[in-house]
Amino acid sequence: MSQSTIESKNKKEINNGKVPAKETILSPRFYTTDFEAMENMDLSINEEELEAICEEFRKDYNRHHFVRNSEFEGAAEKLDPETRELFVDFLEGSCTSEFSGFLLYKELSRRIKDKNPLLAECFAHMARDEARHAGFLNKSMSDFGLQLDLGFLTANKDYTYFPPRSIFYATYLSEKIGYWRYIAIYRHLEKNPDSKIFPLFNYFENWCQDENRHGDFFDALMKAQPRTVKSLSQKITIGGSTFTHPLFDYFHRFRYFLNNLPLTSKLWSRFFLLAVFATMYARDLGIKKDFYASLGLDAKDYDQFVINKTNETSARVFPVVLDVYDKSFYGRLDKIVDNNKILTDIASDDGNKVFKTFRKLPKYLSNGYQLLRLYLLKPLDSKDFQPSIR
Repeated sequence: MSQSTIESKNKKEINNGKVPAKETILSPRFYTTDFEAMENMDLSINEEELEAICEEFRKDYNRHHFVRNSEFEGAAEKLDPETRELFVDFLEGSCTSEFSGFLLYKELSRRIKDKNPLLAECFAHMARDEARHAGFLNKSMSDFGLQLDLGFLTANKDYTYFPPRSIFYATYLSEKIGYWRYIAIYRHLEKNPDSKIFPLFNYFENWCQDENRHGDFFDALMKAQPRTVKSLSQKITIGGSTFTHPLFDYFHRFRYFLNNLPLTSKLWSRFFLLAVFATMYARDLGIKKDFYASLGLDAKDYDQFVINKTNETSARVFPVVLDVYDKSFYGRLDKIVDNNKILTDIASDDGNKVFKTFRKLPKYLSNGYQLLRLYLLKPLDSKDFQPSIR
């Protein structure tokens, strides 16, 4: 995520601006990938399913869903200052994340449309959805006299390069976890209407179906590209430059051999599942805990539900999933949350920077150890793990 600015509808506030959201390892980021590899993908293995999904995209079920109503009038003024701050922070992070998806999908659609029109059309439809989501969130921010400067984000974004395979894993999980997050909040607020702090949440039931369809697309795309999912890019990217020099040939061959072993896709599945789950858990039980409390949700119960459901859903496409039912799984994630709290306290203390670094080191090492133990936890084979998806 590049540093974002927020502009107010009030000119004075535009000049002063809101303090940009501090970038951390938990912040939404912007991604780029190997466009040449994407445009040359052969979809024939699963083209029929991809065409069916594209037809679903064309129907644009939510074309008329994101229309504001009278419930938004005066809703912002009803929030107390603390809840207001928590909710605006939620809006900012969500809008940035949706806009990040829009930029990636839009650029993919533009760059591959000549050689891979079906894939390009699917990405164009998903970019439409992400732009609609980001715009709707940004409009809600305007109710608070604030607005994300999306033009600034576009002009000043920093890219994180992911090869296509990593894009597939990461975006599939992002879309599916988004579905479970939104539907869980919607169902909770449906049962507890007094906890609905803003009318935005009324839109989550249909909204989450966009996320679900996007996830289904990446599911189908991975099935169409089994070798791409299992193998690393044949190129080396350093500082934005791509190298294909013959000197790298033997290295590429060895790396290609390793990554086509059946074991490799299992290792990558475990890596991305753990990375996504651990990041969400650390964020939600750390800096986002009070926001979920404002909705009447226990952040720990909420996250564990979302993780369990996303893990179950992922068994449909990944060869293995995490054993989130092992008694040590959430215990180790809780330890990371506790370590992060201590790290935050140390960072806010006055004192010598070198001394503070030494105080932080044991907690960083502990976090690394917990993640390693979680990664080495025996996974569940997806063929034997077929839970009911509700």
